[in-house]
This record gives sequence, structure tokens and C-alpha cells, in this order.
Amino acid sequence: MQIKREAVCGTLQSNDCLVRIVPSEKLELDLKSSVLNEFGAQIKKTVQEVLDEFEVKNAKLFIEDKGALDCTIKARVETALRRANEE
Repeated sequence: MQIKREAVCGTLQSNDCLVRIVPSEKLELDLKSSVLNEFGAQIKKTVQEVLDEFEVKNAKLFIEDKGALDCTIKARVETALRRANEE
């Protein structure tokens, strides 16, 4: 999937995450989380699974997590990717 424009999905409320995607030369992830020490590796793995599923190679993701579950993170990243691919 080609990232064509900036896109945002989510909120900064408790148990949610805000995902912002912008076009980039390479794949980058900037993760901020209130539970980074405990679940940072799992959050990164979840995000990478979605990126692999959509074959994303050229995006910078900014994720601010407020304790979101994996299913919420997946949904937010997927929605942001779809929005970033729209014309």
C-alpha cells in the first residue's frame, strides 16, 4: 500500500490511541505510551502485523497510546492506513 497523504485516527482518551501517518522514504514508528515499559514490545508487534498485512513500506507512524487493547490499536492503525491511501 502506498501512503499518499497524512491521516489521523483515534483519540487521547483512556484506553484508546491516536495514530498519525505521514508519507516517508522508509518505515518508521514513533511510539509514546503510558504503558511503554510493560507493553511497548507488544504494541510494536501489533502495529507491525498490520503494516505487514497491508504491505506498507513508506510511512512514518506517530502513535500516542493511552492503554489501548490490541484490537483497538489494530483498528486505529488500519483505519489511518486506509485514510492515508485515499485520493
